[in-house]
Amino acid sequence: MTTLYFYHDDFLRHDTGEFHPESSARLTSINSALNTPAFDRLTRMTPVLLDDIEEHIALIHTADYIQTIHRTTPRHGQASLDADTVLSPGSYQAALLAASAVCGALDRVVAKQADNAFCAVRPPGHHAEESHAMGFCLFNNIAVAAAYARKFHGVDRLAIVDFDVHHGNGTQQAFYRTAEVMYASSHQMPLFPGTGHPSETGVGNIVNVPLSAGDTGIQFREKYRNIILPALRKFKPELILLSAGFDAHKADPLASIMLESEDFHWVTRQVMEIAATCCSGRIISVLEGGYDLPALGESAAAHVSALMNSQ
Repeated sequence: MTTLYFYHDDFLRHDTGEFHPESSARLTSINSALNTPAFDRLTRMTPVLLDDIEEHIALIHTADYIQTIHRTTPRHGQASLDADTVLSPGSYQAALLAASAVCGALDRVVAKQADNAFCAVRPPGHHAEESHAMGFCLFNNIAVAAAYARKFHGVDRLAIVDFDVHHGNGTQQAFYRTAEVMYASSHQMPLFPGTGHPSETGVGNIVNVPLSAGDTGIQFREKYRNIILPALRKFKPELILLSAGFDAHKADPLASIMLESEDFHWVTRQVMEIAATCCSGRIISVLEGGYDLPALGESAAAHVSALMNSQ
């Protein structure tokens, strides 16, 4: 299989500060993990900033919000949007480039230039709401890509599967009343941001599957087998997007789920099997969380290995 890997050094210019968990070292860890002979077949892509990316972002975020992020980005030092979410001089450019990377990956996968793609981008996105930054996130990269796929590629039905340990409140908000977009999330509860109860079902298109602190791969796999994967099969999407957070790993400092890297490989392969039957294998995966650097590198490598159809 042909798997694309989207990465740009400008993502490192989003400087959150020395002690912030969402640091540029996250991408350095992933790059190091993928810089081995096992990933020689990975097709590495350098994303370009799309001329109309702000218009694409405006499919999800208000124009006022986009301009607020632009205006608030400092020329020097840092500016805080909230207790968790930080801007530096390189942040706005990095955020535009992150959304551009995901849209660019989608262009290539839809055009059958590749089977799937993994976008190692930052800042992450799934907590960003229509007019509100939160949880380290500025623009909701995966929601932008979903809206972009629907508007510019004629994709009617698509699914977003989010296995980050935190619920993707921003993604859920974006499509809560859109029956043609399925959003399925596994996440620890209770935990930030406090959303993601199973009763939050939208118009029947939202599937929230909470995990409890201390749950292992046994419970994780069981809930995917019994709830998320059957719902995905039933939905029959034309395209699948993955919010690939690796902070459910047992070593992660921000949560208490006990997954191992093999669990991320497993869930990726399960989704790929469904994609093969309903959407010609088309998957675009987008980095979200993961804050223990060795665990992040190992888990991302397991995920990309699965995308490459390696055993």
